[in-house]
Amino acid sequence: MGRKKLPLWTIVAADSRRARDGRYIEKLGNYNPLVKPSTVELNVERIHYWLEQGAQPSDTVRNLLKQEGVLLERHLRLKGKTEEEIRQTVEAHRERQAVKRAASVKETAQSRRQKALDEETKRVAAQEAKAAKQRAEQEEQARQEAEAAKKKLAQERVEAEKEAAAAAEKASEADASETEAPAAAPEKAPEAEASEAKAPAAAAEKAPETDASETEAPAAAAEKAPETEAGEAKAPAAAAEKAPETEASEAKAPTAAVTESDAPEENAEESKAEQ
Repeated sequence: MGRKKLPLWTIVAADSRRARDGRYIEKLGNYNPLVKPSTVELNVERIHYWLEQGAQPSDTVRNLLKQEGVLLERHLRLKGKTEEEIRQTVEAHRERQAVKRAASVKETAQSRRQKALDEETKRVAAQEAKAAKQRAEQEEQARQEAEAAKKKLAQERVEAEKEAAAAAEKASEADASETEAPAAAPEKAPEAEASEAKAPAAAAEKAPETDASETEAPAAAAEKAPETEAGEAKAPAAAAEKAPETEASEAKAPTAAVTESDAPEENAEESKAEQ
């Protein structure tokens, strides 16, 4: 199969007496050496059938069957191993062969480009995963913040309701105290009226005393009036008596000077007249 410079091999079961590119009995798989590492596709069950029938693989096919663990599997079955043991052993063998083939592959420009492309794809995928993780964390943080804000708002609402209830209760208590105050005022009013009634009574009691004192005052004044009148009557008499003496002294003045002994007497008489 394939064409010039692009080989693609087919694994078949054929009669050894026929030509290599002639008629074959059954197709058993494909081998592609162009990719790095090469790929092999095998129909393992039919290969085991033809091997049991006595078919002899060529050197190239033998190497391919050995790499894929087909001959190892046939050997373990002949030794009587269980299917689980055979499966585990064959898988381990295939992994070792894959690592060996990958190490033996020569690095070409195409493989380098492919490798760089794979690395870039991995890097982009890692960045996208990181960005997705960051977005998820931000969304989670935003959600938590929104929940916290919602809880805080609810708490503030509850506190506001409590404060409003407390304010309403205080207002009701104040209204109750205001209604009690007018009720106490009428109770105090009779006491005030009684005190006011007592005050006029006391004033009335004091009034007779004041009247009595007033009546006593005119009496004393009446008693003092005759005395004043008598004093006034005596004053003109003294003045009359003093007048002749003054005339006599005036008559004596031109002729004789007043002595020092007479001056005290005149002063005494003037003081008596004034009294």
